[in-house]
Amino acid sequence: MTRSFQLSASLALLALVLSFADAYDPSPLQDICVAVNEPSNALFVNGKFCKNPALSTANDFLYSGLQVPRSTANPVGSTVTPVFADQLPGLNTLGISMARIDFGIGGLNPPHTHPRGTEILLVLEGTLYVGFVTSNQLNNTFFEKILHPGDVFVFPIGMIHFQLNVGKTNAVAIAGLSSQNPGVITVANALFNAKPPISPEVLAKGFQVDEKFVEELQKKFWYYN
Repeated sequence: MTRSFQLSASLALLALVLSFADAYDPSPLQDICVAVNEPSNALFVNGKFCKNPALSTANDFLYSGLQVPRSTANPVGSTVTPVFADQLPGLNTLGISMARIDFGIGGLNPPHTHPRGTEILLVLEGTLYVGFVTSNQLNNTFFEKILHPGDVFVFPIGMIHFQLNVGKTNAVAIAGLSSQNPGVITVANALFNAKPPISPEVLAKGFQVDEKFVEELQKKFWYYN
């Protein structure tokens, strides 16, 4: 019985350790790691070179202007303003980021996925229709909700999701993400605006449509918001 208990405890501990080891953004091994573009006398960590900590300033950890509304005069009627490590170098190695999303009336943040981060969305203004689709393993279950100011909704990592302004006014939301660089794959753009193009035969069979229809889609201008 004791040996069985020890084995169970060891397996439980191993599972716990592996769960920590499988973090999406590894925990930093230093207090700060401000991103720099110049690799001279720098340390490469988590995708960005680290600035010498002794040379860091408060400005390395500051991003200003997120309160300013962005224009939504584009084909999808929305604009995403990211605050990732590229925009805020002090985020480097910290495993978090955020974004402001502005929606015009009827504006859409098209179906997309973040391959490296979970998203949590807070609605500040307006009314949004949001949803995400699970993987094939869960039969592509669709979760949807109408959100109002103050509502918070979570989009699990890797799930295809969207936000649509269904209100009569502009809308604003703030998104938090569990990676300094969560990545964005806009589904339609990735499939129909790939470079070089994906074979129309592949897409036609995948979507069960005519190849000419796919070719027309590939000729369209695909906007990245």
